[in-house]
Amino acid sequence: MILFGFDSCIVTCGSDGDVRVWESLDDDDPKSINVGEKAYSFALKNGKLITAVSNNAVQIHTFPDGVPDGILTRFTMNANHVAFNADGSKVAAGSSDFLVKIVEVSDSSQQKTFRGHDAPVLSVSFDPQDAFLASASCDGSVRVWKIAEQFLAIPVEKVVKLYGRETWDHQFDLSDNFISQPLNVVAWSPCGRFVAAGSVGGCIVVWNADTQECLERVKHEKGYTICGLAWHPEGGRVAYTDTEGNLGLLENVCGADGKQSNTKASAPSSKDYDDLFDEDDDEDFLNRDFTEPPSSPKAVANYEDEDDDLTVASGRPRNRGAIIEDDENSIDLGLLRASSAPDKQDEEDDGESLPPVPPQPSTQKPSYDGPVPTPRQKPFQSGSTPVHLTHRFMVWNSVGIVRCYNDEQDNAIEVEFHDTSIHHAMHLPNSLNHTMADLSGEAVLLACESTEELVSKLHCIHFNSWDSNKEWTVDMLADEDIEAICLGQGWAACATSALLLRVFTVGGVQKEIFSLPGPAVSMAGHGEQLLVIFHRGTGFDGDQCLGVQLVELGRKKRQILHGDPLPLSWKSHLTWVGFSAEGTPSYVDSEGIVRMLNRGLGNTWTPVCDTREHSKGKSDHCWIVGIHESPQQLRCIPCKGARFPPTLPRPAVAVLPFKLPFCQTATDKGQMEEQFWRSVLFHNYLEYLSRNGYECDESAKGRATQEQQNLLMKMFALSCTLEREFRCMELAELMTQNAVSLAIKYASRSRRLNLAQRLSELAAEKSAELAAVEEPGEEEEEERDFRSHLNAG
Repeated sequence: MILFGFDSCIVTCGSDGDVRVWESLDDDDPKSINVGEKAYSFALKNGKLITAVSNNAVQIHTFPDGVPDGILTRFTMNANHVAFNADGSKVAAGSSDFLVKIVEVSDSSQQKTFRGHDAPVLSVSFDPQDAFLASASCDGSVRVWKIAEQFLAIPVEKVVKLYGRETWDHQFDLSDNFISQPLNVVAWSPCGRFVAAGSVGGCIVVWNADTQECLERVKHEKGYTICGLAWHPEGGRVAYTDTEGNLGLLENVCGADGKQSNTKASAPSSKDYDDLFDEDDDEDFLNRDFTEPPSSPKAVANYEDEDDDLTVASGRPRNRGAIIEDDENSIDLGLLRASSAPDKQDEEDDGESLPPVPPQPSTQKPSYDGPVPTPRQKPFQSGSTPVHLTHRFMVWNSVGIVRCYNDEQDNAIEVEFHDTSIHHAMHLPNSLNHTMADLSGEAVLLACESTEELVSKLHCIHFNSWDSNKEWTVDMLADEDIEAICLGQGWAACATSALLLRVFTVGGVQKEIFSLPGPAVSMAGHGEQLLVIFHRGTGFDGDQCLGVQLVELGRKKRQILHGDPLPLSWKSHLTWVGFSAEGTPSYVDSEGIVRMLNRGLGNTWTPVCDTREHSKGKSDHCWIVGIHESPQQLRCIPCKGARFPPTLPRPAVAVLPFKLPFCQTATDKGQMEEQFWRSVLFHNYLEYLSRNGYECDESAKGRATQEQQNLLMKMFALSCTLEREFRCMELAELMTQNAVSLAIKYASRSRRLNLAQRLSELAAEKSAELAAVEEPGEEEEEERDFRSHLNAG
């Protein structure tokens, strides 16, 4: 970094931790101030040198002496940028832990923290008037924070109490004798100098917070309670609402100098109402030009007693007719007179008056205070980093890594395989600007969005083909964009913005096509299984409303999950979806909860890991790259202060253990229960493979059964020790025939004869069940022998 210091000297700061002061460009021996092992940013003003250094601290040195003057604030990670405000009284700092802080230089205990970024903050900047602070993050967003208000204003009875920020000490009160009933609403002006307050009795009062002077006093003639106040962004005007559904506007509330305006309030015009409503609405209110001509004083005078609903305490009128009923069919009488006055000016001069307009009933629309809809999550590819990054991961899975480089030097895609025996690394040009990718042991699948010149395209490189032509491309229909893609064994699929899911063979033949129940969020494929996540409705209060479909695309095509709701943590969104290496559907939400399909419990979802338990800080996250059931491993990349890793240097993969969220896992009983049911869950895939005709490792199945029976025997022995015989019977029902025999011996040796007798009865029942299962096979064999004997005879 470089800045100008005192006497036009040049001050620079480098990553070596030295701040150098150059008298001029020809200075061969600049003064050096060491501020730490590594410096990330610095700021200079009023003889104070602020530096962000490698120990996650923002510290102060005197300038130009360079004497340490303490630590201003600390973060959980390094601060990337610091900046002074205009007068040097405050310092803003943005950190890699996603936080932005504003600290008073004179008193570092006076701090304000801003949260909202989803990635490290790279830069901060004060508004020259100290009203706003802007911060930029590597998530591609710039946030603007409002910091102008110096006080917290609270209406208490007939006064407005002002409290200092951060300390919350009571500073002073704003009051006026004009206020006769309690205040119930307050609003700060955009400049932060004025406070407007409304009362239960219909009073609106405006103060100058700097001088505590009352500038405006306005009384609602009908005495309706003021329930809402809002300042115009440019100041000078205040919109208000009352409890009867009326909307009004006060103009010329105070002059530019902050004093009471002596100019008479101008009549409302159509532009005034356009400011209150949508600026894009080009149609005038009720298709009328509500302008009050200066030549119509009689029209106002004739109805002065009827609809002058708002009067100023001093007696001067303010914005006559600027009250709009909340009922769309009602029109203010003053506005009607103003609009018709030019046409009937001559009639008014002759003493004729307008025909009376019957009053419209005032209907109050109830305000909506129910659940707020949640913005829908955008589609994403699992194992990818944000598209706006110049260097990003397009996919990282158990097969390999696909990276994309899009900078001034190159726009290319690199494919790397974990097992180089599958295929060698590939370097592909990215002339079509592909943004989505998936990788399997057979092919690389790429997709790009549509542009003004080109339609959305699906491109596949079938590197496992024996044919010399290994690539194919399919153009989507017009106005149809690819939103998610995936690969399986012998097939590829894409979900589009037309709510269609298209299936292709890995060689490029179009196959099935079906409609999705909602917009796609993400997809995953494994073998013959296709997993689709989509929006099944609108979520509320921060929750997403997602559904899941699981389809098998083998010879026997069938749908396993029929758009069932996808469970997510409270106020979270989906971050990863895929299959374990053994083929079990799994997904992860933004709260770090990993869930896996429990085929043994009616295809329900079971949480198997909480990655946040393995993160040291709140800003740390785990980026999932793969799940394995045998051995039980969750492969992820720990991201310190971020949600995703950088491409360089190559991130290291960590292995996390699985743990079901059972209660009382600190006890022996809870630990063994968790281990048993986790073993059952993580070996369900063996039953699925054998049931669907796949090769199954019988030795692995035997080891799983032995492990589960050992855990059951340990829990049985613990229950016997605790004299929980009924619990012993419950555990025995989960045992095999051989394990029940061992349990009978253990109960007999423990002199629990009643338990041993009941276990013997259970063993007899299990034997009968086994015999009943085997009998049909024996009968069929006897019938076949009988038929063969008859044929021989």
